[in-house]
Amino acid sequence: MIRVVRSPLVAVAAALLLAVATAVWSGQPSSAAGRAAAAPEPLGVPFLPAPDPLHVTIASMVAVSMTVDKNVTIRLSDGTTRTTTQYTFTKLKIRSHMNVTQRAAGHTLTIDVPDEGSLGGYDSAGKPETTTMWGTIGNVCVRVLVKICGVQGLLDFFGSLIPLTAGAEDFVGDIYAIRTVDDHAALDSTDNPVHLPGTIKVTVP
Repeated sequence: MIRVVRSPLVAVAAALLLAVATAVWSGQPSSAAGRAAAAPEPLGVPFLPAPDPLHVTIASMVAVSMTVDKNVTIRLSDGTTRTTTQYTFTKLKIRSHMNVTQRAAGHTLTIDVPDEGSLGGYDSAGKPETTTMWGTIGNVCVRVLVKICGVQGLLDFFGSLIPLTAGAEDFVGDIYAIRTVDDHAALDSTDNPVHLPGTIKVTVP
């Protein structure tokens, strides 16, 4: 028998800890970052990512910029490590249709955001927020004079700082963890940097 559960998705942090980590920071180092033996990335998330990555597609999105750091080692929840790529976005917003799927431990999880959403954007003080992804972006396209696709093609064209102010499309990635941080937040801030209006579906055999 297949059991399907649907519920409204307002903020991923409140609905699904295993998929997306969100944080509102005041610029102080997290307890994980301050330990004597530094753990591999990602730091500052309240859990270790599952060894089964999230398959993420975004039809259209916009951000100020994206930077790419290769050969970053992260620790996973099964105790293993992966050497992967870290992508950092500033002011990341979803223009249309984001879908996240994870198949693990006998269940399939699907998050579907049909229209606009935010994985960063601006906080209430108008400051841009930062979104970090660890994994592999298989495709993303930017239209300049021509359509340029693929992370390496964008790096070759733009250099280390890839501008996404004109928008990007056809995003496909296998992502272990997503962290969104308000670097400018006060300690008493209640800003939530993630807003993804849509649905969650969990299918269990």
